[in-house]
Amino acid sequence: MQQIINFVIRNKTFLLFLLLFTISLTLTIQSHSYHRSKFINSANALTGGVYGTFNSIGKYFSLKDQNKILVEENKRLRNELFNLNKPANTSQLDTTQSRRNYKVTTAEVYKNSYSSTNNYLTINKGENDSIKEDFGVISSKGIIGIIDNTSNNYSTVLSILNTNSKINAKVKATNHLGSLEWDGKSPYFTQLVDVSKFAPIKVGDTIETGGQSAIFPKGIGIGTIEKFETDISGDTYNIEVKLFNDMTNIGTVYIINNLDKEEIINLESSVDD
Repeated sequence: MQQIINFVIRNKTFLLFLLLFTISLTLTIQSHSYHRSKFINSANALTGGVYGTFNSIGKYFSLKDQNKILVEENKRLRNELFNLNKPANTSQLDTTQSRRNYKVTTAEVYKNSYSSTNNYLTINKGENDSIKEDFGVISSKGIIGIIDNTSNNYSTVLSILNTNSKINAKVKATNHLGSLEWDGKSPYFTQLVDVSKFAPIKVGDTIETGGQSAIFPKGIGIGTIEKFETDISGDTYNIEVKLFNDMTNIGTVYIINNLDKEEIINLESSVDD
């Protein structure tokens, strides 16, 4: 208490000036509408800036929750997209595709390799989440790979950046089919082979899943044509595909379960026998 009294005594002149200045400023603001409006505007700008800063900080710390909401929304939309009802005009629809039912599950990537010739991803969903081998895995931009092995809580994914990977794909503009493979070189490019040389393709055309297997629905994006050339036989094209996905940076993925897969495989096996 004594220190406070000593401080007031030492600075009594300055404190008296500050008190009189505050009183005069208050009287000026209250008695003149112009000064009052300027003061209110300045106060609003100051408080608005403070509130804006705190709001930005709050948004930053809530990003994780917002991302979870977006992931769930994407999962719901993909479920609806893969399970669209069959339209009245079935002549323009792949009827086999229209009968399939798909279930989508979200997962997070725990490990991702992309620098070897046989790359895999590890995700945090497994048998306890009804995940099985040969389920398709995609991201918001395009395909990632196929479930290769599962444990109770985790799964490994055979990446499209794996020299053993072969996925049915097609040129979107012409519907010409081929096989998507990887030459083991760049993580940003894959190769589409066995595309007919009569296909009217061009650089920039989109490549997407072909829908000729029970793993991926038709029409999931893969990438665009970077360049192409005929193979040694001269009958087909070898196409360099620039991937939509940055395979070196994968976070959230979506696992696709074709609920009609076993029925389709059993039917096709009986035909083969």
